[in-house]
Amino acid sequence: MSNFQSSRFAGLTAYVPGEQPRDRRYIKLNTNESPYPPSEGVLKAAAEAARSLNLYCDPTALRLRRAAAEVYGVTEDMVLPVNGSDEILNLAFMAFCDRGTPVAYPETSYGFYPVLADLHGIIKREIPLKSDFSVDFHDYLGINCTVVIANPNAPTGMALGPDSVERIVEANPGNVVVIDEAYVDFGAESAVSLTKKYENLLVTRTFSKSHSLAGARLGFGIGDKGLIADLAAIKDSTNPYNVNAMTQMAGIAAFEDNGYYMENCRRVARTREDTAERLRELGFEVTPSKANFLFVRHPEISGGELYEKLREKNILVRHFSKKSIADYNRITVGAPDEMEALITAAGEILAGAGGKSDAKE
Repeated sequence: MSNFQSSRFAGLTAYVPGEQPRDRRYIKLNTNESPYPPSEGVLKAAAEAARSLNLYCDPTALRLRRAAAEVYGVTEDMVLPVNGSDEILNLAFMAFCDRGTPVAYPETSYGFYPVLADLHGIIKREIPLKSDFSVDFHDYLGINCTVVIANPNAPTGMALGPDSVERIVEANPGNVVVIDEAYVDFGAESAVSLTKKYENLLVTRTFSKSHSLAGARLGFGIGDKGLIADLAAIKDSTNPYNVNAMTQMAGIAAFEDNGYYMENCRRVARTREDTAERLRELGFEVTPSKANFLFVRHPEISGGELYEKLREKNILVRHFSKKSIADYNRITVGAPDEMEALITAAGEILAGAGGKSDAKE
């Protein structure tokens, strides 16, 4: 820290992303990236857009908004493309949360929520999960503040149904409810259709997971046109050219190839269920995930020790030091051969720890 930083940020604890090793030694199951490459159409569109990088991109991203609106069944003025869904979350915290009033979100959830609250000086109301790690929608009824819920939740992968989401939105008519759907395409039900019914619902989406564009940084906010106008005003006041030309064209092409990506999501879901079954056979406890990751613990080994021993075997998973989940690890669902390597490594580690190791062949 320098001697010049504003005192407002003196105690700020930044979000810590998952490891991104550059030596390529590891099987990366720690940051929920897709194991499948972008479609050929996306690669071609991005390369073509690169020919015009001497020019500014369209700050309104009109063609991309129209493509998104067609796929999501909304109008173009209900869509705001952003630089990854983290940007739409940041804009939402700025637009819909006031200093002195709280923002409510699950106590165990995406680690960016408390960071954004601290960044903008917003009171945090962190609501515990149920004992089974599920979100109890009753806790958010009539809460009278901005609500942010990841659905499916991270790092548990568990999801609320659309009826529960609607109950929360209905019960908080004077406040915005943000439903963060980063992982919804892997088996949960989206709340996007409800944005046409409720003016206080904002749904956030990302192409980092389901559409193999983590490196391109593309996300969307979907909601009532009034909410989108609020967010766009802040976006245009801070970073009007927020989605670059290559990413805009890649996003349009990804929507055109949406069938390819949805099939990849189904492939990931099938691998997830197979891996979950085999981990349970090894004695792991596994939450019922609807995301592209699994949240697991084993009674014979601590979460931290398992993380370290897998790392020694060149497999990266995500471990969180927070006390309530320190016994768990979040494991991204990779390609089938990567998950086979994980099962083999876990079996060997458990055999050394005295745990069950007879993995299903």
